[in-house]
Amino acid sequence: MLRLHRLSALFPDLCTFGRERIFIAINAVDVVLTQIVRAADDEQFAVLAYCLMPDHLHILAEAESESADARRFIKRAKQLSGFYYSKQFGRQLWQRYSFERVLRSEDDTLGVAKYVLENPVRGGLVQSPQDYEFSGSMRYSVPEILEAVSWKGPGSA
Repeated sequence: MLRLHRLSALFPDLCTFGRERIFIAINAVDVVLTQIVRAADDEQFAVLAYCLMPDHLHILAEAESESADARRFIKRAKQLSGFYYSKQFGRQLWQRYSFERVLRSEDDTLGVAKYVLENPVRGGLVQSPQDYEFSGSMRYSVPEILEAVSWKGPGSA
């Protein structure tokens, strides 16, 4: 069973510079995702769900310790991924500003994970979240997340 033991969860939305369609090639996705995961590990966050849409990135990350700092994680993720992307492709990756939201305890973390994974379906890129190659989780499989969200548990309406 999928369990979330959240200290705090973070849901940033990062847009590419000029909303350029960068995340359509595996080599660009690999560079960026590798650095996002590196930043998450460095800053003690678990990446519960991610989706690299052609011109933006959604991440749902969960703090794994009391010392985990959301701002530091986002800053490091943008710096590392931007640096290595620029080094390989010779151009800027991210817009200067991004939208970040820290989930409150009453927020539905699994619902947000499902929202992240279903983004390509809403965008008309695929028919099913499982069909999109640039989304997933570093902790769970996509089917596990989708199944956990649809399961309401005993006594629920």
